[in-house]
Amino acid sequence: MFRRTFWFTAGAAAGVWATTKVNRKLKQLTPESLAAQAANKAIEAGHKLKDFALDVRDGMAQREAELDEALGLNAGTESGLPAPRVIAIENRNNPKHADRTAYSYNRNEDH
Repeated sequence: MFRRTFWFTAGAAAGVWATTKVNRKLKQLTPESLAAQAANKAIEAGHKLKDFALDVRDGMAQREAELDEALGLNAGTESGLPAPRVIAIENRNNPKHADRTAYSYNRNEDH
């Protein structure tokens, strides 16, 4: 008699447990629940991307400071004035480039 009662109770408990588990899973698969899960994942991904961008920006600033120090570019900023910039200008009086500047080729003129 006790054996039958035990197995009946165990079967009923297993049925309740399985039904509860299936109902929870079905609620998770409703369109509203899926949309909420997707929105939460998107927000989480946005936060991770923002954190990554901030880490990259900090790393860039640190590396730029290291390079400025290694190249001695911080020496000119002590007076409050920016360091002079070196500007590369193409020498148009150079004979090597004279033929390029005198004639410009337009491929549409042939047609």
